[in-house]
Amino acid sequence: MRLTGFAATLLALAASAAPAGAQVKVGVLSDMASLYADITGAGTVAAARMAAADAGPVLGAPVEIVSGDHQNKPDIASALARRWYDADGVDMITDGGSSAVALAVEEVSREKHKLVLFSGPASSDITGKNCSPYAAHWTYDTYALAHVTGSAIVKAGGDTWFFLGADYAFGHALERDTAAVVEANGGKVLAAVYAPLNSADFSSFLLQAQESKAKVIGLANAGGDTINAIKQGAEFGVAEGGQSFAALLMFITDVHSLGLKTAQGLKFTTAFYWDQNDGTRAFAKRFFAEIGHMPTMVQAGVYSATHHYLAAIKAAGTKDPEAVMAKMREMPINDFMTHDGKLRVDGRVIRDMYLLQVKKPEESKAPWDYARVVETVPGEQAFRPLDQGGCPLVTAAAGK
Repeated sequence: MRLTGFAATLLALAASAAPAGAQVKVGVLSDMASLYADITGAGTVAAARMAAADAGPVLGAPVEIVSGDHQNKPDIASALARRWYDADGVDMITDGGSSAVALAVEEVSREKHKLVLFSGPASSDITGKNCSPYAAHWTYDTYALAHVTGSAIVKAGGDTWFFLGADYAFGHALERDTAAVVEANGGKVLAAVYAPLNSADFSSFLLQAQESKAKVIGLANAGGDTINAIKQGAEFGVAEGGQSFAALLMFITDVHSLGLKTAQGLKFTTAFYWDQNDGTRAFAKRFFAEIGHMPTMVQAGVYSATHHYLAAIKAAGTKDPEAVMAKMREMPINDFMTHDGKLRVDGRVIRDMYLLQVKKPEESKAPWDYARVVETVPGEQAFRPLDQGGCPLVTAAAGK
């Protein structure tokens, strides 16, 4: 069948709008089935797809989203990242999962000169000594968690601490950063112990915490480990003994799993809470319709990172990693969870952070009405100063 002149022109235009290799491909690397699945998992994939849908065609073609399960194992994550970059045409990886996974993937990203935008991992080393020109740390880190939650608790009288941490990069970094804040504010760290990832039994660690007589038991863990430690602490009578937990990394899904009766009064730091304003509520409504629970800050952060990345490609007119990263640093970050955020040369995104407190059961007025914002901490105060992280990129930029 012969095409009319008009039809042939349209076909030619469509072909020129999406040249071979131009389609942007984003890989969501997450914990799909283990202790961080509610925090990250299918919710991060949904968030990336929402951002891609909102962006519409980029470089003349729809954005493709692929996903994979790193199983919280750095070797599996590295192999998958390498395959995505080398063979599958993935342009950017997001989420990133645990800190150990993230540090491994960051090295692959650096080697391949491809972008990775982390939302899930916490270690501040990602933008410190391990910083990379191809990596960004989007949502939060151990420095911000320590300085917002830790300082608030010490100033409220919690001046002796016993740390119970996850025994890998994240737990050690969070304990290190929080201990520094505790001591800088006149508090004292009595001891620190570390439990294997995905522990079912925290009894021996909780007994040590009780024997220490510390006022605060600082939980340098996350997800299922945080939930199990707090539940078992309630069974051990931690509160009745005059001690309290500091949940140094907690998510709305953790509060939901614990229930308000157990979680009430806990203070924690977040970059996003679903009920802050009309914009956060609108995103949460869309997210809930697909996933069935309110979004965590990691899931919201994946949307934010993907949204800004795609906007930068449009502005740059290319998906070249160096050009896109330069444009991402140049453009302010604005979306439902970020207001005039900025991406620094070390890869750290500077955004406001929020200290939340879990409500009492009688204070909750609707499903998922679990917390209130008690303090807003400006990004420049919440995150580590640029010259204190030991990032070689900062030194190089200063020398120009």
